[in-house]
Amino acid sequence: MLVEEAVAEALRDGGREAIRLYVSSCTERMAPLFVGLRAGEPGREADLDFYAESVRDLWYVDRPLSDAAERVRLLERFPELQPDEEGITDVAGTYAFFAVLCLRYALLAHGSGSADDAVSCGHAALTAMGMLDQNAAGASLHAEEQQLQSLSLSGDASDLWDASVTAGRERFRAVLGRLPR
Repeated sequence: MLVEEAVAEALRDGGREAIRLYVSSCTERMAPLFVGLRAGEPGREADLDFYAESVRDLWYVDRPLSDAAERVRLLERFPELQPDEEGITDVAGTYAFFAVLCLRYALLAHGSGSADDAVSCGHAALTAMGMLDQNAAGASLHAEEQQLQSLSLSGDASDLWDASVTAGRERFRAVLGRLPR
């Protein structure tokens, strides 16, 4: 379930722009799991807008987000990251949590250039996809996530964005299939 060692090493050696491209693509793939699963929830409109704007802004890989730390503080107020005695027990809550966690690490990495934060971002995506594979018959989303994480280090942002958007939609459909009717 972990980020492949070759990917982690490439992030440590690749510099800030490589890290930013990696975390932006991971977050793009996870975004539908937050935006789609939380859309229509009363009182979450501002959270949805904030999430979508942050994912969009992460794609500006040529410069760090000047307000990354402030965005992390705002994100940490999201219900998904608030401790709860019962923990997260529902399907939608579980995948929305991983999407928010992925964005949190992406914002940290984008602002700091930390390869460790980038690896944590990748771990969040891989963990969610591993869980989804276990719960959706015939799914191979974990393997796809590993492949896309490796691709993100090739530096071609346009193909990566398209692949990430498509993968995000597929994940959302897979999670929808797990929701109680």
